[in-house]
Parts: sequence; C-alpha cells; structure tokens
Amino acid sequence: MTPANPVEALPFARAMRESLWMYPIVEVIHIVGFVILVGSVLMFDLRILGLNKQISVRALARHLLPWSWAALILIVPTGFLMFTAHANDFLGNQAFQLKMALLMTAGINAIAFHTGPYQSVMAWDIGVPAPLVAKASVVASVILWLGVITCGRFLAYT
Repeated sequence: MTPANPVEALPFARAMRESLWMYPIVEVIHIVGFVILVGSVLMFDLRILGLNKQISVRALARHLLPWSWAALILIVPTGFLMFTAHANDFLGNQAFQLKMALLMTAGINAIAFHTGPYQSVMAWDIGVPAPLVAKASVVASVILWLGVITCGRFLAYT
C-alpha cells in the first residue's frame, strides 16, 4: 500500500514502521533527550525564580546550556524519524499541532529571555532577585514545557 504522505514513503520512515524495535528505541532516545532538556531548563528556571540565590545565574547557565544543546542533538533527529513514520497521522492530530506550536513558542521565549532580561544578569547574578520580566519569562517557560510534555503524551492516545 502506498503511504498517504510522500514523507512516509522514505526508506527510513518505512523502516520505522516495519521494524519491531526501531520505533520504540528511537522513542526512548527522544524521551531521554527530552528529560535532559526539560530537566536543565527547569533547574535554570527555578534558579531565576529564587531557588538557591547563592548560585551564580551565569555559572549555572554555562553549566546547563551544553546539556540543553546535547539534548537537542538527540531530540531533533529522533523526533523527525518518528514524524516520518506517521507524518499523515501527525499532521492531522491536534495534539501534535499544539505540541509544535508550543515548541516554537518555547524557543521564541528562550531567545527573548537571552536577548532581553538575561543581558542584565550581572546586576542580579548572585543573591539578588531576578527582575520581574525574567521571572515572567521563566514561568512561561515552565508552562510551555509542561504543555509540550502533555501534548507529546497525548499523541500516544489520540
């Protein structure tokens, strides 16, 4: 049978569908990457919200950012592989559509944080509360990532 979406006809998409183990293994790698990404983001966000003010925000960012980038190296290709296996189903799925919108919004929020409030981090690096705009950004971050996780889980059931 010919796939409804040409992406689903790609050899690796077919392999993802036909192999007993390939899709689950790729999904586990995707989830591990997501745990690392969201874990590092959450630790940073909690620091901005005032947890452990004696820890330098800049030092924590230097420590966690490489973990976030490494996680993205796992998440992006595995997410793409899972998408290709069932592209037509995902494109019509509202949970997938919302997940993608939330991911883009989370990315925009992160860029806005690093090009905005984070530029003044020297003034609130250690022992000083972060400005309200920084706190608002990280609250949005936590909500967005929880939404992404929720939508990702809904994909298995919708």
